[in-house]
Amino acid sequence: MKKLLLAVLFISNIGSIQSQTLDKKYLPVVTNFIASIKSGSIEKLSNKIKYPLNRVYPIPPIKNKQEFVKRYKEVFDDDLVKKIIRSKPSSDWDDVGWRGIMLLNGELWLDTDGKLLAVNHQSKLEAKEQTRLINVEKSKLHPSISNFMQPVLVLETAQYRIRIDDVGNNNYRYASWPIKSKMSDKPKLVLNNGKWTPDGSGGNHNYQFKSGDYLYTCFITVLGEAGAPPALLEISKAGKQVLSQPAKKMIP
Repeated sequence: MKKLLLAVLFISNIGSIQSQTLDKKYLPVVTNFIASIKSGSIEKLSNKIKYPLNRVYPIPPIKNKQEFVKRYKEVFDDDLVKKIIRSKPSSDWDDVGWRGIMLLNGELWLDTDGKLLAVNHQSKLEAKEQTRLINVEKSKLHPSISNFMQPVLVLETAQYRIRIDDVGNNNYRYASWPIKSKMSDKPKLVLNNGKWTPDGSGGNHNYQFKSGDYLYTCFITVLGEAGAPPALLEISKAGKQVLSQPAKKMIP
């Protein structure tokens, strides 16, 4: 699922990652992780997680060991457990440079110390919970923007609150309000037919929306320089920039 992939850092352009053979020095890392899953000791596994462990929005992240133990079955269903246990370190796991070590083209990610970074598998339990939470979210929005396939993100600048939703077929909708308004209010601006574009191989990406001579671009930074804002709103008219404001991500 695309939004899950975006949410957990490594996956926004996973199809572009060139798999590499697992370096032999990482064989113990992978073998130990497989053994942890096979043992069924959730308590021990909870020590091998890099928290927070993000889940597909609007499912909240797993923030600590206690939450992991409680929600383990939501993430590690029987299908995923079988895939991990039956996997062969030398052929099913790949060392992908700075991104870490991945199982089966990104279904699961470890860092080089064996910490679990991301799980991009979605269980039936999580899929059901995601649908429920999305319906709750829709009920709180203004009716004019309550129809969408999946929420993408909400940004806030000094002046604006911006919401981007996937309305289907990889088309994105942009809605914005003055910062003091609520999303239950009617948006001041709605733009349709937006496009998602990757920026490099580190997970950075942007969403672009056109309105006549105006171009609205929301840049999302996954990997950037220290102190860089997580997002940026830029508005240009006929190719000339008229506004640029740093933004913080409210969701996911």
